[in-house]
Amino acid sequence: MRRYEPLKQNWFFTGPDGKETAVTLPHTWNAVDGQDGGNDYWRGTCTYRTAFAPPAYDPETEAVYLEFRGVNASAQVTLNGQHCLSHDGGYSTFRTEITPLLQEKNTLSVAVDNSVNNRVYPQKADFTFYGGIYRDVYLIVVNRYHFEMDHYAGPGIQVTAKPCEGYREGEVQVNTWVKDGVGDVSVRLVDAQGDTVASGEGTSVSLRIPEVHLWNGVEDPYLYTAVATLTVNGEKKDEISTRFGVRDFHYHPKTGFYLNGRSYPLRGVSRHQDRRGVGNALTPEMHREDMDLICEIGANTIRLAHYQHDQYFYDLCDERGMVVWAEIPYISEHMPAGRENTISQMKELIVQNYNHPSIVCWGVSNEITISTRDKADMLDNHRVLNDLCHEMDKTRFTTLACYAMCGPFNKVAHITDVVSWNLYLGWYVPGLWLNDVWMRFFHMVYPDRCLGYSEYGCEGMPNLHSEHPRRGDHTEEYQAKYHEYMLRCFERNPYMWATHVWNMFDFAADARNQGGEPGMNHKGLVTFDRKTKKDSFYLYKAYWSKDPFVHICSKGFRDRTAGRIKVKVYSNQGEVNLFVNGAKAETKYGSHVFEFTIDLKDVAKIRVTSGDVADYAEFRHVDRPNPAYRLTSAGDKGANWTK
Repeated sequence: MRRYEPLKQNWFFTGPDGKETAVTLPHTWNAVDGQDGGNDYWRGTCTYRTAFAPPAYDPETEAVYLEFRGVNASAQVTLNGQHCLSHDGGYSTFRTEITPLLQEKNTLSVAVDNSVNNRVYPQKADFTFYGGIYRDVYLIVVNRYHFEMDHYAGPGIQVTAKPCEGYREGEVQVNTWVKDGVGDVSVRLVDAQGDTVASGEGTSVSLRIPEVHLWNGVEDPYLYTAVATLTVNGEKKDEISTRFGVRDFHYHPKTGFYLNGRSYPLRGVSRHQDRRGVGNALTPEMHREDMDLICEIGANTIRLAHYQHDQYFYDLCDERGMVVWAEIPYISEHMPAGRENTISQMKELIVQNYNHPSIVCWGVSNEITISTRDKADMLDNHRVLNDLCHEMDKTRFTTLACYAMCGPFNKVAHITDVVSWNLYLGWYVPGLWLNDVWMRFFHMVYPDRCLGYSEYGCEGMPNLHSEHPRRGDHTEEYQAKYHEYMLRCFERNPYMWATHVWNMFDFAADARNQGGEPGMNHKGLVTFDRKTKKDSFYLYKAYWSKDPFVHICSKGFRDRTAGRIKVKVYSNQGEVNLFVNGAKAETKYGSHVFEFTIDLKDVAKIRVTSGDVADYAEFRHVDRPNPAYRLTSAGDKGANWTK
């Protein structure tokens, strides 16, 4: 019924230099200068312009909408010389009807602004605020009688589904909204095989699915589809659909998260939406690759930080069974003039994403106490957002991520339903053991409050190595050592409702200029270009994944000065065999982490096996580091080399 026509080609971009160049959408103007350090990437207003013929439509019976899926951060849209749309917020969809403005030839101009201000979030954070029209733009042709399209750019349909009768049936509430309230609505629920399992009439319909198939996380992310049809005088005018899942979840302060009545510890990662050379103008293929990598390590939850992500990625989360924390970019600094923007961004987040079964909680803020002067106004802003979430969505809980220096007694940590902390104990401050102390202290003081880790991690670069890794050296070896401790720590403290590694992928933070490559945050388990899986990636795979594998660590650390070295292996198998130069050297039994010690006199060709899986590496003894390497300043007793 509805027709979508993308506007991707034939755009002209006027950048900070005043020159006009041809571009294809999606596009950002900070793909290079926002990733090279110096905190000097250009922030201001740039203009996009295109000309287009009107889509084929009947002006007597149809309407045309203009839809933007993501423009960072503010947009002023002009069509044929007339202003038609304004939007503040760089991560959500927005749209407007343009039928009255259409001509035989149309000129569309979009002024995009990512400049510094005190009213649109985010303004202060450890990531790059890319400017541009970085998601798709569409013309949508729809009948003049249609489901609502103007309410926060939502889908016009809301599905609330939960299991009942001992998880044997599904109770589904479907609400729809019709523009001007004209017409009759019918609803049907369709299973994954395309069969109708329930149907009803009206804009608010309660239905039952017999022998319901639950959406059961990564093990079985089963999806139904709700189809709503609008008829006027018996004639079909509009039809919309949305996928949904039937699931139940709750949390307990002493035993963690539950999905469909069973304990389901949430162990996963956080994700940013950018890449080397393209900024945040990701393609569907890039989104799918990210999801494939997250699934490979066996994660079952994703914190989509620190803003609303592409609808396509939420769809992937639904399909793969990821439990999602979705949040707005109310981050790092409370701005009294930005209150309305936090509210509008939260409304957009909830309205546009309500139907995704993957989402279980709404994130109110992140590290807001880092730079906040008006604490009373900040706390009130949080209460308003928390109440708003519960008013708009009675099925999900609220959360927030507290800054490390925000103590457990801080009032902001006790507003939302559950709370998580961004803690880097053992990285920014010494003492990995402090993580155990912190968790247990909070749990002792607040035994009835659910606690999670929303961020934890440390920098690790696959071209930095050390025989004696230590905190702050940015080596792959210390990053692995850090995460080995954290995984054991979470096993010792199983009441955590969720833990999210910071981060799944390296990402751009142009203000960063120390500790590795300028402009980058290297806490990812995978490099920024997604080409290199760090050793820590395989550590998590050893803990979480069921796909058999073995992995030899520190493969890039080929040249060694020591006569005896440790060979560390990560695996999810219980037995690992070590072969050195073709001869079997040793078999070890255990779980996750296996360590062998070998003599290194010349060249050691290493093979490790477990059943049908194997991995290979080669280490070479040298008197001094290879000239191709340079000594870094991060080392203490051993050699730290970067190629």
